Amino acid sequence: MCTDFTSINKIFMAEEDVEKAAFVTEYGIYYWKVMAFGLRNVGATYQWMVNKVFSTQIGRNMEIYVDDMFVKSREGADHEANLRESFDNLSRYKVCVNPDKCVFGVTFGKFLGYMIS
Repeated sequence: MCTDFTSINKIFMAEEDVEKAAFVTEYGIYYWKVMAFGLRNVGATYQWMVNKVFSTQIGRNMEIYVDDMFVKSREGADHEANLRESFDNLSRYKVCVNPDKCVFGVTFGKFLGYMIS
């Protein structure tokens, strides 16, 4: 359970930028505390975050494009250690993933329109 962790889509706004993303309604002025998808450059900021979290793994045992990511292993025996490394990195940076969107034990499938195995 990730109750005390930052969700993958809850990147906190820089203090100096909170006011710039305010919006007005008939009930008052509201400010985003976290980046809302749809704000300018949030995609680049998100990509920067996942690149930082998984910097030691990308290209070696993990591939990532925005919110599509997979852990890869040449040998089945190595896969558990590769997954553990991924979960350790998530925990170290206090990042959470949605378990409903995770799939484990896949030997082949589609990634960014390409079949991989």
